[in-house]
Amino acid sequence: MSTPPTPEPLRLDPLARDVAAEGALLRAAGPVAAVLLPGGVPAWAVTRHGAARELLTDHRLVKDARHWAAYQRGEVPSDWPLIGLAVPGPSMVTTDGEEHRRLRALVAQAFTPRRVELLRPRVEAVTAGLLDALAAGEPEVDLKTAFAFPLPMTVIGSLLGVDEADHGYLRELYERFFGSVPDPAGIQATIAALNAFVGDLVRQRRERPGDDLTSALLAADVAGSELTDQEAAATLRVMIAAGHETTVNLISNAVRALLGHPDQLALVRAGEVPWSAVVEESLRWTPPTTNFLFRFASEPIEVGAVVVPAGDPVLISYHAIGRDPLRHGDTAELFDVTREPSRHLSFGHGPHVCPGAPLARLEAQVALPALFERFPRLALAVPDAELRSSASVVVNSLRELPVRLR
Repeated sequence: MSTPPTPEPLRLDPLARDVAAEGALLRAAGPVAAVLLPGGVPAWAVTRHGAARELLTDHRLVKDARHWAAYQRGEVPSDWPLIGLAVPGPSMVTTDGEEHRRLRALVAQAFTPRRVELLRPRVEAVTAGLLDALAAGEPEVDLKTAFAFPLPMTVIGSLLGVDEADHGYLRELYERFFGSVPDPAGIQATIAALNAFVGDLVRQRRERPGDDLTSALLAADVAGSELTDQEAAATLRVMIAAGHETTVNLISNAVRALLGHPDQLALVRAGEVPWSAVVEESLRWTPPTTNFLFRFASEPIEVGAVVVPAGDPVLISYHAIGRDPLRHGDTAELFDVTREPSRHLSFGHGPHVCPGAPLARLEAQVALPALFERFPRLALAVPDAELRSSASVVVNSLRELPVRLR
């Protein structure tokens, strides 16, 4: 049996200038496409809904970076901008099997739909306070900084016991952490700063437990053992990132989509379509995560005409998958809040599906109607074409979202 020819890789744009067009090119290359990440690091991108559902439950795709052949050979430098995402510490994101279930169990218990629903009054109160501040301020504002960021960061921060004074510092660190271009401060310095922050939080709660989720995680007994300090720190780093970044982008991208499609906004405001439909369509059409790094092939994996060699990294291209016409029909490229409900994969699938999805949905379903009710004349302050994406192949994020409130 002859080996299939290796396809020419698609070079992903580190500045993320047009992720929709890039997603279309990825889909056209097949269900699994060869790509080059910033810095020339080769990988494979899963681009189709059907292939993603299969591969996200395939035991041959593992999280352990010891299976990444190029990294083990020293071909990926320690200052590669995405190294912190590709080779993070031991957490539920980087483990499989029994170890993954042990680490995930603690987090999953905190974010069951029932427990998340109990957070609704807190989410509503934070939302109302932020909207009051907007109403008392200038008529033009960066909605990402003034609303989309502080809402989820305040909620996850209060859950974990993170001081509000540290929120801005964490935003700065995570923006550098998710960036695809070389960090002037050095990515290792950013990783070290994040590790120092969560390490200090772990030490503080070990010495002085409080009424917060961090203290509960440290005290919990799962499978006969507590989290080690290293596991706790890595878990907190993941929770802080996922607990705010996903919702920041979900709210910002949904507002942008609605303002760019006034006919769709009119349907929702008239009560003809529920706000939950807006959230789900936004997650599909412009997901918070563009590409999720990494899984690694522990043995050769054949997908259609392509064979992913053992030792190669695989990323899940959620933006490409969300607009797959084989799943969402000929109108997959259109933002349509009246679309028949169709399960998307923007929060993942299989054992590693995002445990924080219920909280992100709740925050968006509270924030969006409250925002448009308070500011019915909300409009972009610049043409949509002038909005700039964050320089990241990982998160689907705007640098800022300038709007006119009234």
